[in-house]
Amino acid sequence: QVQLVESGGGLVQAGGSLRLSCPASGLTLSNYVMGWFRQAPGNEREFVGGITKSGGSTEYANSVKGRFFISRDNAKNTVYLQMNRLKPEDTAVYYCAARLGVLPKLNPREYDYWGQGTQVTVSS
Repeated sequence: QVQLVESGGGLVQAGGSLRLSCPASGLTLSNYVMGWFRQAPGNEREFVGGITKSGGSTEYANSVKGRFFISRDNAKNTVYLQMNRLKPEDTAVYYCAARLGVLPKLNPREYDYWGQGTQVTVSS
């Protein structure tokens, strides 16, 4: 049984930082491209960023570029999302997702496995 379990969310003031973790079980993470998504109430799930299987390449949504950074440790079967200079508009449930393939995709439907999400709330 495949499980992705996000952790590290919480309440933070604007300008602060959080680091989300997403350890995986039931699959070998090095075989998967990983993505991070977020969903605020009333909004569609949106792509935050993604990382290739080896970690050699990342891409980010324009709204988080330069503030958020994705990394992975395949030996620990874990992917991370470092979020800096957080803004109130970053408030959302954050999800990690895994897909077979070569590159991250912006469309959530391209992903095979999902975590349950972790809430991030940024106060002004």
